[in-house]
Order: sequence, then C-alpha cells, then structure tokens
Amino acid sequence: MDKAQWLDELAQGLSDHGWMSFDITPWLGIELLRSLQHEIIVLDQNNALKSAGIGRGSAPVRDRSVRRDKIAWLQGVTSPQLALFDFLESLRVGLNQRLFLGLKHFEAHYATYHRGDFYKAHVDSFQGRASRIVSLVLYLNDHWLPTDGGALQVYSRENQSEAGGLVLPEAGRVALFMSEEIRHEVLEAHRTRYSLACWLRQDEIALPLSALSALK
Repeated sequence: MDKAQWLDELAQGLSDHGWMSFDITPWLGIELLRSLQHEIIVLDQNNALKSAGIGRGSAPVRDRSVRRDKIAWLQGVTSPQLALFDFLESLRVGLNQRLFLGLKHFEAHYATYHRGDFYKAHVDSFQGRASRIVSLVLYLNDHWLPTDGGALQVYSRENQSEAGGLVLPEAGRVALFMSEEIRHEVLEAHRTRYSLACWLRQDEIALPLSALSALK
C-alpha cells in the first residue's frame, strides 16, 4: 500500500467511525520509534516530565483524582522530533485534502504513566472551540501484556457510555480519533507506560518550553 492509499484508509475510518487503531511502524520505521522511546525514557529518568493539568490556558488545574500522568512538550529540537514533525505535517496535509478539516497546526507531548496512574474518561476538545480536531496517540512500550493495564478505552461516537474498543499501548501502535467526538480514558497502569500524544488543530498555539536539557 502506498502513502496515498493509506491516508485514504485513515480518512475513511475517521469519517465512518470517528476513530481507528493501527500499526504505524511501516511509516515511521523501527529506528525512529526506538529513538523516540529513548528520549522519553531519558526524560523520565531525569525527572524532567511535569504533572499534567486539566483544561487549557495559563493555569490548568492539576487534579490527581482525574489524571496522574506526567508530560513534556515536544519542541522539534532533536533529530527524532524533527522526523516525527515531518510525518505529522504530511498527515495534516493528507487529512485536510480528504476531509477538509481546516487543520493548520499540530502540537505533541510525551506522557509517562507510572504504576497506579490513569486518566479518567474525557474528550480532548469541546464542541465548537475550533482547537483540537484530530487526536493521535503513539505508544512506545515493548512486550506489553493485557495484565500490564494501561490500555486506552475508547467509547462509541454514537453512545459515549458504550465501550467501542480497547487499545493496548504496544510499541508502534497508534490510536487516531476525532478530538471532539470520541470519549476515551487510560485505564490504570500496572507498569511504567510511555506514549506520545499529538493533536492536529484549526488554530495555532505557542507550546510551553520542555525540559530540553535532560536530552543533552
């Protein structure tokens, strides 16, 4: 399958169901996945990830009863991040051409869930805010088992209380979904879980600085 056919499948899946899961390894490559995995492990080991908040703006609320992950925003300053950004840009352009979503920008952060961490059910954007439109989560964990927990529970677009699918956070696995439409949650992790979350947006936003020194 060539890149155009693959983008056609993504657009069809988002249009028909609002979400889909697939292996991105053929498009990113093992070497890039390993490099991204190495970056987040280094950040985690250097305590460079910060507790994530709820809500947008300058003062997000940190509520450990809702979410317990730690994050670091990507700035595109390392070779793996630049390679990932090239891929995200091609995805932005491809989905715009097929779904006319008006996507202008993307943002991304690493996320670490340690044992016992979770993120309760939520959507990534509120209807009509013209902000996050398409969400993408890339997983960076080797040899993940169902007993390790930490799966992404996705809910039906038609009934947000009805389970629509379960995605194990295995290395190279991606969940792609419409940010305003698909309710989802991260179930409690029983071992350290690494991922990279990206959002394709209709507006532009300045990303906060991440702990870049930890990667030097």
